[in-house]
Amino acid sequence: MKKLYMPLVFFAFLCLSSCVDIEEHYDFKPNGSCNVVYGFDMSKAVSVLVNLMTDSVRETPQFSLVKDTTLNFYSALPDSISQKMTTEEAKMAQGSDLAIKMDLKKSLMKVSIKHEAKDAADLQYYLEHLSNISMNSPITNVTKKTFDAQPLITGQSYYSYEITEHKFYRIIDKVKFNAFLKKAGSKFAMAKAMLIDMPYKVVLNFAKPVKKMNNSKAILSADRRTVTLVTSMDEVMKNPALMNLKIDF
Repeated sequence: MKKLYMPLVFFAFLCLSSCVDIEEHYDFKPNGSCNVVYGFDMSKAVSVLVNLMTDSVRETPQFSLVKDTTLNFYSALPDSISQKMTTEEAKMAQGSDLAIKMDLKKSLMKVSIKHEAKDAADLQYYLEHLSNISMNSPITNVTKKTFDAQPLITGQSYYSYEITEHKFYRIIDKVKFNAFLKKAGSKFAMAKAMLIDMPYKVVLNFAKPVKKMNNSKAILSADRRTVTLVTSMDEVMKNPALMNLKIDF
């Protein structure tokens, strides 16, 4: 029977893979570089799943699996993929890391993608091509048995960016966003039916004060150096413009 339990567990993870707290963090440095972190926390979904499991399933070796590791995207890629990359794609992969923290018994499941962009042009290229390096990459190989993070990363490709030394603009492309919803919408609907929300938080820390910002839902700190936008995928699906950001600094 144990052979039947674990496929059911993995299937449940796949179904709950849209139950994720998403956080984007941008830390802009005085020299023009920027540290970017995409964080995906599926701990709430794991907690829900654990309550549905029998004691026998909780005691299986697979459920006792614990991970706390960081992988470099490029070094973990097979030669068959890395050799097909352009020079720019290779540099982007070399500067990107995947961190995984997983302890199912403690209802812990977190994945983060980290990258250091050397300047505004590098940051724009990274954001526009993030979904490219995630295909057939360590994030797929490491997490495919527990949850499918790929749609979340691919979803980042529905933005249009304009980034310079003094501005950070991103606008949702409605055509691309609707295409994304066709692929992932059923999972979001399932999460909503289970009364599980999908919070979405964006934090941008700037090295200089923000001069102008156009998103009324976003909050500007007292020192005008941090912009925080808190919403949810349910709200974004109803009004994609909530994620539009035009910030001059």
